[in-house]
Amino acid sequence: MRVHYLTLGLIGWFLALVTTAQGFVAEEERLFEADNPTAELTILSTADLNIFAPLVEAYQARNPTIAVRYVTASSSELMKALYEEDAQFDIAISSAMDLQTKLVNDGFAQRHVSTETGSLPEWAKWRDRLYAFTQEPAVLVYSKVAFEGLPQPTNRDELIALMRENPDRFDGRVGTYDIRESGAGYLFATQDSRQSESLWRMAEVMGRLDAQLYCCSSKMIKDVTEGRLALAYNVLGSYAAAHLADNPDLGLLQFNDFTTVMLRTVLIPKTAPDPDLAGQFVDFLVSEENRDLIEDLTGLPAIDPGVLQREAAFRPIRLGPGLLVYLDQLKRRTFIRAWLNAMVQP
Repeated sequence: MRVHYLTLGLIGWFLALVTTAQGFVAEEERLFEADNPTAELTILSTADLNIFAPLVEAYQARNPTIAVRYVTASSSELMKALYEEDAQFDIAISSAMDLQTKLVNDGFAQRHVSTETGSLPEWAKWRDRLYAFTQEPAVLVYSKVAFEGLPQPTNRDELIALMRENPDRFDGRVGTYDIRESGAGYLFATQDSRQSESLWRMAEVMGRLDAQLYCCSSKMIKDVTEGRLALAYNVLGSYAAAHLADNPDLGLLQFNDFTTVMLRTVLIPKTAPDPDLAGQFVDFLVSEENRDLIEDLTGLPAIDPGVLQREAAFRPIRLGPGLLVYLDQLKRRTFIRAWLNAMVQP
């Protein structure tokens, strides 16, 4: 088993791995300037800057005097910043629904109610403090070259059998999250375990194949695209779909036994310097009239109850106290220990 970490460089704007004044580790930062600014909105987010930048610019087009400082961090570092360090951000956006739920449950988020938040279905909000604005399936991304001559798996049992029967194709070339480091990866793994026992058989097979462990979807997708991986398991489908048009050898599969659907959520931290401005941005994200805009600009699937009704295999992760179960320290240690025993093999 080898662990890959996000490689950072100078790409168009300042991009560095830095430790902030508060102590948490940020990955990227960009200031979206405004002419004659009257205020600055600060956002801490797990969403990649290149994905989210067009949406920030659309917000500024409607609010031209608002500068926006956008900082990205892993879900665990976002949690550390707000839960342990009282870092001051107006907005927190994360794909780790369980960690966001804990922030709300433990009093680290402010209440916000508006006409726009009222337009969300009940399953897409919690306690008037946590709001979903996308619904993103976790998928299998694979290299068509690596799978040449092999049948496409339609469910997890078929994928497990395919990897077990073709070690020459997959040895050292299977990628998934390092759930010790990735909040989203831990969330997906615990949800998989609730749906099926296949998680543990999957982990054992991946462990025998020297699975590569990653921090995030984008790095896994990059390594599949560049041929270092044959497949990546449980990556965000929205990120993968953005690469399909430019990479004809890249494939994407949603399993028909079940497909976990993650809700990307937004909250206003209790330490927000400008909660009124933050509420305005929350309304921009969750407004029913902006759902098409979100999809068009970012490729992230916006909230759409109809999709969940049409896709029988979709299993949306529900907001609420049920997400706190696996955040219990004893349960977390036990779960990760079992996962390591399966995944890390001599």
